[in-house]
Amino acid sequence: MADDRADDRALPSLGTLVSLPATEHPELLAAPVAAALAAWPRADRVAVTEIDPGLADTAALTEAFDLPLTASANCVLVSGRRDGEERVAACVVRADTRADVNNRVKRLLDVRKASFLPMDRAVEESAMEHGGITPVGLPAGWRLLVDARVATIDVAVIGSGVRRSKLLLPGRLLAELPAAELVEDLAG
Repeated sequence: MADDRADDRALPSLGTLVSLPATEHPELLAAPVAAALAAWPRADRVAVTEIDPGLADTAALTEAFDLPLTASANCVLVSGRRDGEERVAACVVRADTRADVNNRVKRLLDVRKASFLPMDRAVEESAMEHGGITPVGLPAGWRLLVDARVATIDVAVIGSGVRRSKLLLPGRLLAELPAAELVEDLAG
């Protein structure tokens, strides 16, 4: 069996993407992402890679860099209301799946109806760019639901808060983010 501690010291990399220590390159991150990484003890295992903003969408990125779709994780923002109170959650699912918003997410939020947060609100309230929204650095009070399959990704590609870069990290660390809830069958 390999020594996990040696693996923990290596900066994650994938394919031909150039890995840089994320905490040393805040210029490639949205402000809340840089702040969250600066405060997170596991941030030494997070890399950032600069990309063409036109490749920010998962399909374009995987094609351009010949990456497996199963290496990418998408973060979608969902909201619903119960007794006049809005409940917002970020759902992180593998890119080859879709968040089960109408059933699983709705039940987890305990709302009558759950729907995707409108893009303008998602961008404004997360302080991140469309196409770069990530589970790292989300506003306090939002739930963070991580599909259990995401935690099995060796090196996950996720947003960095901006379209011009991506974060690379072991999928299991997404389940270790502050306030993360590991959920079985979050996606279908």
